[in-house]
Amino acid sequence: MVLPSLKDQRVPKSGTYEIDPTASTVRFRTRTVFGLFPVRGTFGIDRGRITVTDAVEESSVDVTIRADTFDSGLERRDRHVASGDYLDAAAYPDIEFRSRRVAESATGTAVLQGELTVRGVTQPVAVTVGAVVPDGRRLTLEGTATVDRYAFGVTTAKGMTGRRLKIDLSVEAVAR
Repeated sequence: MVLPSLKDQRVPKSGTYEIDPTASTVRFRTRTVFGLFPVRGTFGIDRGRITVTDAVEESSVDVTIRADTFDSGLERRDRHVASGDYLDAAAYPDIEFRSRRVAESATGTAVLQGELTVRGVTQPVAVTVGAVVPDGRRLTLEGTATVDRYAFGVTTAKGMTGRRLKIDLSVEAVAR
């Protein structure tokens, strides 16, 4: 699959777009038990904003995800992941992503260079943009990222729980 380059993207009009949590999804994939069994699920977006500037490279994204919305379809596992063993949603209810620039990768694709905060630990994360579709006052953005949970101090069950989560984003936002 060839992703569009930053130059090929249809750039939305400059302005601020509020993310619609009900129309947006954060999906994840990982593996458990020594990488043998796949686990898929979602997180819920609480709120967010995309700011598009005339100089697209300076555009920004701010998103807050509720840690207690981890949903893999297995309630017992979901409660365990929200516990202090993993996300510690009681002490750290929000997962935050902040990006202050858009760059072009070596392959020419658009990448949001940002920081992800999980359990009070902030690490750089790059989100590869798969598509940006402006449609009047609406904006749809798709992207992918890989997150290493160990980088955020989430190291419970090494070998039994996947280290890396593959993230797929589908975000819809409306101009303010």
